[in-house]
Amino acid sequence: MTKSGFKDSWAIYRRLLGYLLGYWKVLLLSILSMSVAALTEPAVAKLLKPLIDGGFVNKDPQVILWVPLAIIGIYLIRGVAGFINEYTASWLTGQLVQRLRQQMFAKLVRLPARYYDENQSGRLMSRITNDVNQVTEAGFNVITVTVRDGLTALGMLGLMLTTDWQLTLICLLVMPGVTYCMRLVGKRLRGLARQNQQHMAQMTQVLAESIQCQRAIKVYGGQERETARFDETAASVRRNQVKQSAASAANTGVTQLMIACALAAILYFAGLRAQHGALTAGDFMVFLTAMLGLFAPVKRISSVSQAMQRGLAAAESVFAFIDEPGEPDDGVRDLGASKGQLSFDGVSFAYPNVDAPALSDIDLAIQPGETVALVGSSGSGKTTLASLVPRFYEPSIGRLLLDGVSLTDIPLHQLRDGIALVSQQVELFNDTVAANIAYGRSSASREEIIEAARAANAWEFIEALPEGLETIIGENGTRLSGGQRQRLAIARALLKNAPLLILDEATSALDTQSERLVQAALENLMKNRTTIVIAHRLSTIENASRIVVMHQGRLVEQGRHDELLAMGGMYARLHSLQFSEPQAD
Repeated sequence: MTKSGFKDSWAIYRRLLGYLLGYWKVLLLSILSMSVAALTEPAVAKLLKPLIDGGFVNKDPQVILWVPLAIIGIYLIRGVAGFINEYTASWLTGQLVQRLRQQMFAKLVRLPARYYDENQSGRLMSRITNDVNQVTEAGFNVITVTVRDGLTALGMLGLMLTTDWQLTLICLLVMPGVTYCMRLVGKRLRGLARQNQQHMAQMTQVLAESIQCQRAIKVYGGQERETARFDETAASVRRNQVKQSAASAANTGVTQLMIACALAAILYFAGLRAQHGALTAGDFMVFLTAMLGLFAPVKRISSVSQAMQRGLAAAESVFAFIDEPGEPDDGVRDLGASKGQLSFDGVSFAYPNVDAPALSDIDLAIQPGETVALVGSSGSGKTTLASLVPRFYEPSIGRLLLDGVSLTDIPLHQLRDGIALVSQQVELFNDTVAANIAYGRSSASREEIIEAARAANAWEFIEALPEGLETIIGENGTRLSGGQRQRLAIARALLKNAPLLILDEATSALDTQSERLVQAALENLMKNRTTIVIAHRLSTIENASRIVVMHQGRLVEQGRHDELLAMGGMYARLHSLQFSEPQAD
């Protein structure tokens, strides 16, 4: 590992330990208990000398009595210390995982929309689930192995030195080789761990897409294609895991071979010293037991570098996510009750890595209570323009003002409290009907929820559901029809009672009957509100206060329906295209 790489690893690990230091009392108790449990092993080995030399060779009856009792006492202490250690370790690990996931989720819901555009949902889920689990290996698990096995190894080594220091020197000759193997393989394992996280994220993404798009896969015969995609990512995961196992096995195998060579040499020299009377049978059993007891903790300590590399790679990913800049929210201006006056002042916007701007030099003033419809061909910038209002995106140039105040001067929560959104792609939660309607207003009474449902033309179908308002509607409302889901979204917007409303093609995917009900509900929703309507069906916005026509990110026409038709411009052409289709008899 390079010097800069070591500094980076230590910085990550130090930050990780900071989460545990918040529970320093529990951490201290855990370390003390694992220390006591670790030191019981050399204590038991030490008892072999009086047992063999005194009890078996010299046949001392007192030794035969007190040594077994001492062993029972030591293991009783070890059992209590081990229980405390396991319990506190599990508690600390749970706290670490919980805090990391809480911080990651808190960041997840505060990331700008642009981040979601640039990152796959499967990778985001993998970070919060898989990566956090692996972080625990670099957290408390490493401390546990280092302290417990480190103290055990030191105890055994001290016992060996006090028993026969010359034989101990032979054992120590293998340590430089073990250390070299740990460093050599550790770097390789960390790189493989990073690759494994990427492959797991890709597999999670394919799996998530296959679940979300399962109907399209069936209808368009995509089973074989999706199976091939999943097989390819699964194979990548398998190959990477095999490489990790091979590297780990090579490290373990080489370490064990070196230990075996040391053992053979020790047995030979121990025999020579015993022949010259320098080593008793009891001394040899103590030394051999301590040496054999040293192998397991040394092996675990050598393996901890592998776990640490995997954990640090995951921690690097987790902390990179936590450190992602959230949505800019520096506003401190208290706007109070918004009137709903909205102004676009020279606004331009471009998506990252896209040459052509999505919006260019937009100047638009919307008065309180006015309904402004945005129309234009696909890709003209309608949705992008509306997305700037709740600050899902920030303008590249220019500014937006609400009641004469720049949106950036208003706290995000206050700005969005005054905005309701109903889109074609309704977003509902796997919860009750009531909870979905009251989302964002958990304090709403049952009567208020019912009133909003009635105004949205949703109460009739809600009453017919098995549990009424308490019916679970399934993931994203899959147990409801498209029109029913849309009316729930309208009821939610009605209950919020925001002065500013955005309707993004809210009726474009509905059948005639559903559209009629939804359109009536929208008319109730739009009363006395400033409304931006993004429409594909021009018939739904003929009564708008004003229609704004967009083309290639620019405003090209404005006016009422009749005025724009009389102009014979782009709106008239769009209208002609939609209404020139032959009508069914």
